[in-house]
Amino acid sequence: MNYAMKFKISFFFLIAFFPSVLLAQDSDQLFQLARKMAFDNKDYQQAIALSRQALVQSPNYSDVRVFLGRLYTWTAKLDSARFLFETVLKDEKGHEDAVLAYASLEYWNDNSRRALSILNSGLAENPASEDLLLLKAKVLNSLREYREANEVVSVLIKNYPKNPEARVIANRIKDNSALNAIGTSYDFIYFDRQFADPWHLASVDYSRQTKMGSVTGRVNYANRFNTGGFQFEVDAYPSISKNFYAYVSAGASADDVVFPKYRAGFSLYASLPAAFEAEAGFRYLKFGNNTWIYTFSGGKYYKNYWFNLKAYLTPSTASILQSYSLSVRYYFGGADDYLSFGAGTGISPDESSSILLNSSFKLKSNNLSLGYRHVVKTFNIIALNASWLNTEFRHDVFGNQFNTGISYIRRF
Repeated sequence: MNYAMKFKISFFFLIAFFPSVLLAQDSDQLFQLARKMAFDNKDYQQAIALSRQALVQSPNYSDVRVFLGRLYTWTAKLDSARFLFETVLKDEKGHEDAVLAYASLEYWNDNSRRALSILNSGLAENPASEDLLLLKAKVLNSLREYREANEVVSVLIKNYPKNPEARVIANRIKDNSALNAIGTSYDFIYFDRQFADPWHLASVDYSRQTKMGSVTGRVNYANRFNTGGFQFEVDAYPSISKNFYAYVSAGASADDVVFPKYRAGFSLYASLPAAFEAEAGFRYLKFGNNTWIYTFSGGKYYKNYWFNLKAYLTPSTASILQSYSLSVRYYFGGADDYLSFGAGTGISPDESSSILLNSSFKLKSNNLSLGYRHVVKTFNIIALNASWLNTEFRHDVFGNQFNTGISYIRRF
C-alpha cells in the first residue's frame, strides 16, 4: 500500500471517529477571526457573521455566545444581546463573563436597577470577582446608594489594591457618600527675604451634594502685608454624564490688596479608558488688571498611584507665560487615604497661598510639596501639607517661601 492510500484511509477514520475535534477547532478559529475583525478592523458585521457561523458548528460554545451578545450590544441590537446572555446564564448559572456583559448592557442603557439584580446573582456564584465588584460599585453609585457603594469599593480596594479603576470610582463615591460636609483649614507662610512678616490664611466652608453634583460655599481670611481681608467663594462640580463632569468657581473680595477683587474658573473633566482623565479650562483673576489663565492637565491611575501633569498658560503682550506641575499620590487605603508629592515651575492660580500679584506671577518660581490625608472613623478627614517655593520676587533676586498647613473635614 503506497503512502497516498495510507493517508486517505487515515483521513477517513479521523473524519468518521473524531468530527467533534475538527469542528471545535474550526469554531475556535472562527472565534479568533471574529475577535480580530471586531477589535483590529472594527468590522462588527463581519464579526457577527463569523460568530454566528461558529455557533452553528458549536451551539454550546458559551464564550462565542457571550461575545456575539457583546457585538449585538455594540451595534444596538439589545434584545438579541439580552436573549444570548440569558441563554448562557440559564445553561451556566453565574457565568462570570455573561453576567458582566449583561449587567454592562443594562448599566450603559440606564437600567441600573436591572443591572444590580444581574450582578447580585453573578456575585452569589463569584463573590470575589474583581470585575463584577467594580461594576457593582459603579451601578450603586449611579443609583445614589452611596453607603452600599462605599462598602463594595472598600472590599474591592482591600482585595485588589492595585486596581486603578477602583480608585477612580472610590473618589466619585467619596464625594457622594455624605450629603453634607464642613471644613476648616489654616496655612502659615514664612518668607526668608521677600517679606518681613509671615502670612496667615484660614478658611471655613460648607459643601452639599445635590442631584447635579457638589456645591461648596467658602469664606477665606488672609493676613498679608500686615493687612487682613476676606474673600467669598462658591465652587461646584456638576455632573454632566457618566464620563464628564465640570468645575465651576467664582469669588469676590473687597480687599483687593489681599485677594483678587474677582476670580472665576471653569474646567471640563473627561474620564477616559484605562483610568486616564483629561482636563481643559480657564482661570480669571482681577487685581488691578484682568488676567486670563488657561489650564490643561492629564491624569492616570496606576496601581496604588495617581499621576497628574498640569499646565497653566497666561497670554501676555510679550509672550505666553508658562507654569507646569506634576502631582503624585500614593494611596494606602481608601479614596481619602494617601501621601502626596508635588513639583513644579511657576505659580498656580489654584493655590490660595501663592503670590498672585501680576509682577510676581511673571517672574520665575520653583516649588516642591508634600502632603498627608487620612480618614478617621469613616466621616472625619484630616490633612497636613508642607511646601517650599523659591521665587524671583525682583529681577535676578530670589527668596524662599515655606508653607505649612492643616485642614479638617467632617462629612455628615
